[in-house]
Amino acid sequence: MKITYVSLYFLPVQTRVPYQFGSETMSEVTCARACIRVRDDSGREAEGWGETPLNVQWVWPCALPFKEREEALKSFSMRLAVEWNAFARDGHPLELGHAFLESELPRVLNDVNRGLESEKRIPWLAALVCCSPFDLALYDAFGKLVEKPVYETLGPEYLSSDLSCYLEAAEDMDVSFVGKYPSDFLVPIKTRLPVWHSVGGADAVLPGELKGNEPQDGYPLLLRDWILRDGLFCLKVKLCGHDAAWDYQRLVDIGQIGTETGVQWLCADYNCTAPDVPYVTEILDRLLVEHPRIYGMLLYVEQPFAYDLEAQAFDVHAISARKPLFMDESAHDWRVVRHGRKLGWSSVALKTCKTQTGALLSMSWAKAHGMTLMVQDLTNPMLAAIPHALLAAHSGTIMGLESNAPQFYPEASNLEAAVHPGIYCRRNGCIDISSLRGPGFGYRVDEIRRELPAAVVK
Repeated sequence: MKITYVSLYFLPVQTRVPYQFGSETMSEVTCARACIRVRDDSGREAEGWGETPLNVQWVWPCALPFKEREEALKSFSMRLAVEWNAFARDGHPLELGHAFLESELPRVLNDVNRGLESEKRIPWLAALVCCSPFDLALYDAFGKLVEKPVYETLGPEYLSSDLSCYLEAAEDMDVSFVGKYPSDFLVPIKTRLPVWHSVGGADAVLPGELKGNEPQDGYPLLLRDWILRDGLFCLKVKLCGHDAAWDYQRLVDIGQIGTETGVQWLCADYNCTAPDVPYVTEILDRLLVEHPRIYGMLLYVEQPFAYDLEAQAFDVHAISARKPLFMDESAHDWRVVRHGRKLGWSSVALKTCKTQTGALLSMSWAKAHGMTLMVQDLTNPMLAAIPHALLAAHSGTIMGLESNAPQFYPEASNLEAAVHPGIYCRRNGCIDISSLRGPGFGYRVDEIRRELPAAVVK
């Protein structure tokens, strides 16, 4: 398979209420949608699609104005469209994606960042997110080319090399990737997946937290109403990381509401804001003593510390001895996962926004080394929600997936929901992906009546 044409579109989306996580708050996002046309040696052609929100606040938290950061990411995405169009390699999407990530993306990022002040340099995580729509589109195109769903194209009948060409095992494990392929680490698909609701730092949990300026659009405003409406039983709690008393009380308040409404599981997500290991362990230990039931509901802890594990090489065994500890922002690729495992991180959160290629390689490495998985959201609307859901369905997570686009911009995906209602509507605590069918990611794009804006690159 060789790339013959690349186009890029920007789709702006507004949130209905602000989404606060870590040190940032999101009220708008631009989704980057890529289209890639490909051809094989026999002359057959296909067209694939990929989409990712350019979530500036998550990929590039800093003091620079939002618009300056967003424009930098949009410009970088446009540069990548040109680079992908000129990418002369051919092969399977895993081969093409890996080659681009290893050589082209670092080169382009270094070129763009050259001479800039440190705070104005696009981070590697942001570069991955900008690259991901193109990488996703490759997999969709290849599936259409061979007339197979993406997850049926990840074995030896389609790949020319096994995983030993991409991955290296940890030194303390008797693991070999010789003769192994991503398909060896997939699980039988389930069409109904438990869904995690994200409780943002600014979300109203108790009635007294309502400010009176909330939208009156028929969607819930209070956490309890969300739980009852959607039958939720998994809640991700966003914590601030700089006020232990607030973080602790937030867990208690949400845990108490959860015990009254049938919630089974909680997650504590710091989004890189906790200062050190004791900050986390002291909250966990206090919760165990004072609220043992809520402590028992806490299924895992996610990314307490900054994602640069070289700069903040904390030994985190004390946390993972208490609860499973998931890498999220820091899990750029399998090499970082390997380093994190040495430090005591027990688990990995996969995201399609860090490229489908990277997610498949990290999944394979983590599962081979006994690490557990989750699939986390980037508030993925529209087409972006579909590969995200498929990754969770095929990779085998400890409990479903996170899906919070129905919370923060529920109307953004109305056109896609007309074709795939179960993906964009959470019911009985689950989403339903049974509407996905056909080759590639099963988008059924021809049935979705969305008119795209003019392409920014074509």
